[in-house]
Formats: sequence, C-alpha cells, structure tokens
Amino acid sequence: MQYNNLGKSGLKVSQLSYGAWVSFGNQLDVKEAKSLLQCCRDHGVNFFDNAEIYANGRAEEIMGQAIRELGWKRSDIVVSTKIFWGGQGPNDKGLSRKHIVEGTRASLKRLDMEYVDVIYCHRPDVCTPIEETVRAMNHVIDKGWAFYWGTSEW
Repeated sequence: MQYNNLGKSGLKVSQLSYGAWVSFGNQLDVKEAKSLLQCCRDHGVNFFDNAEIYANGRAEEIMGQAIRELGWKRSDIVVSTKIFWGGQGPNDKGLSRKHIVEGTRASLKRLDMEYVDVIYCHRPDVCTPIEETVRAMNHVIDKGWAFYWGTSEW
C-alpha cells in the first residue's frame, strides 16, 4: 500500500480508504464489519471514514465497536467523520458552533473514541457565517476531539 500526506498536513493516509456510507448499519452488522475492516488492514489500509448521518449514527457505532473488538492500536489507524446532518431539530444540523460541538461529541460517543483524526464539514452551510464554522472547528481541535479538520463536497 502506498501512503500519502493528507492535503498539506503531515498525516499519512493509505491511498485507499474504507468508508462506511452504504454498508455499516443498513447492510452489515458488527461481525461482517470486523471481517471487512480486518481485510482492509491486512492490505495496508489505515484510513477509515464515517459520518454522523450514515445509518442515522449506527455506522459510527458499528465501526467503533468493530475496531474495539479487533483490538487495534488506535495510533495505527486514521479515523474520520463528518458533521452536517445530525438530527431533526432546528439546531441538530448545519455548521453552527452549537451543532459542530454537540455533533462532534455525539460522534465520539458513538465511535467510543476520545478523538477522531480528521473531522470534515460534510457540506457548506449557507445559513451559518463561515467565521463561526472555522472558529468552531478550531475549538474542536483545541479540545483534542480531532487533530485536523477539512471540508467534504464543497
């Protein structure tokens, strides 16, 4: 497997990653997830992606449980998640400081992790000033809940 720096950071990620978008929760349980994740690791994949919206949060729960049960050393893998669509309430979505902080904490709880390596803004939020979003993402990093942040599908 080849590894590249993620963007301009020093973080090394495998050229291929595993994403849980259409698999965990809707189609696969923990046992099947463990098998897939281990196959990825056996082939050098170190980058595993998720999002708060995937299977309404269940994908994060399954990935976290599978990683825990596989006994992987947390420092050997890169885990990312994405924030934007969290729930049905008026403040449960978007990129306001409130949703970024609460959504990140909820994702970490579902993943059963102290931090993610990368947290992405899943979509742009035309209702929230970009300055608020940037400050909130920097707050997430300052709190140690993520090491890096970025954007997805902007």
